[in-house]
Amino acid sequence: MEESGEDHDDGSVARVAAIDIAKASGMVCLRIPHDTVEGRRVQQVWTVASTTNAILELGDRLVCQGVQRVVMEATGSYWRPFFYLLEARGLECWLVNARDVKNVPGRPKTDKLDAVWLAKLAERGMVRASFVPPKPVRQLRDLTRTRTVFIQERTRHKHRVDKALQDAQIKLSDVVSDLFGLSGRAMLDALVAGERNPRALADLAKGRLVKKKPALAEALTGQFEDHHGRLLSVLLGTVDHLTAQVRELDRLIADIMEQSTAPHDGAGTGPPHTDDTGTSSAHDGVTARELAERLDTVPGIGPATAQIVLAGIGLDMSCFPTPEHLVSWAKLCPRTIQSGAKNTAGPAGKGNPWLKGALGEAANAAARTDTFLGARYRRIVKRRGHAKALVAVARSILVIAWHLINDPDARYQELGADWHQRHLNPARKTRDLVRQLQALGHQVTLAPTAVA
Repeated sequence: MEESGEDHDDGSVARVAAIDIAKASGMVCLRIPHDTVEGRRVQQVWTVASTTNAILELGDRLVCQGVQRVVMEATGSYWRPFFYLLEARGLECWLVNARDVKNVPGRPKTDKLDAVWLAKLAERGMVRASFVPPKPVRQLRDLTRTRTVFIQERTRHKHRVDKALQDAQIKLSDVVSDLFGLSGRAMLDALVAGERNPRALADLAKGRLVKKKPALAEALTGQFEDHHGRLLSVLLGTVDHLTAQVRELDRLIADIMEQSTAPHDGAGTGPPHTDDTGTSSAHDGVTARELAERLDTVPGIGPATAQIVLAGIGLDMSCFPTPEHLVSWAKLCPRTIQSGAKNTAGPAGKGNPWLKGALGEAANAAARTDTFLGARYRRIVKRRGHAKALVAVARSILVIAWHLINDPDARYQELGADWHQRHLNPARKTRDLVRQLQALGHQVTLAPTAVA
């Protein structure tokens, strides 16, 4: 018999409220103990509008009833007003995954029954709270995600520019690697301004493109009409507008990164930092900007990726007691499936798409470097393939990020691309090489080298 090391607290709550949230209203179920009859529960169900005043009145009512926990299902973005306003009222709010609280099949599906079912699950401790970061991190999330969307939209408009040029038989992208570089943008502006002479356009080349003027003149010879010029003007204006918006978002992100610091309660599990005077200074003095600079030292992570990682996992690692908890939450490890004597690994899951997307880009960049992470990718890709090797590197990057955020004294130290070679087991390596030679039909006899 195997004993569990978990706490014996079953997580049950005596006074609980659950909210089934829609766009314009929420169905509230309140379950509290009976005043006189022991073991009996009193249940109340009513509808609350999703306006600010109605939610504040709900918060006052729940506080008067002594509610210990308010549980709500994540429904789009409609849960945010209920969660934020009730949390500000002093109530403990839990956001739960809809997958974990699905109603029992075969029962009627109504908002009232869903709220009652959610309340019963909550009072018995059968739900888990989702990670909801504090307000500064939520603001950082909004800014970084908006910037990502704007960058993606700008890229789509750049592709539309190339399609418009292709429609006019302008093959500029075949010669110029970046249409929006210094030379490419000058030629695009000249086309919009009315210049149609291919040689005059080719003379706008700068730098290395000067040697390609004949090829540029040939590529710029086409059937570019006024219609293409008007279309190109609109597309270039949109690209410039999005570029300006991205710069403004960069400024806002930098400001909030400078103002946000780690929690003041020293919730991190890393050792406390001690300065030169011997006075213990907590991890809470570290700003988000300083944490981003630490993450920037990891191969594959740039300033923008570091900001997205901090926005995704927050500045306080007490929510994730170990790196394994964080990796499991981010869905960067395979799911274990055990049935009898059979153990298999299931799919990792979706996870946070913003965080996984940024870590995937970082892993792809680190895989091309001559570093420990690059060597890890090359070792795994040979037997597991490109996709799984990238996931493994992304997991390693997230583990590194956990330590850099959790420990105020931690700094990234490159182990080197030859780290695995330096830590190989000589006996195991010898055995593997001998087996390979024997498989090729050779008889191997080993003799120790003479020691001088």
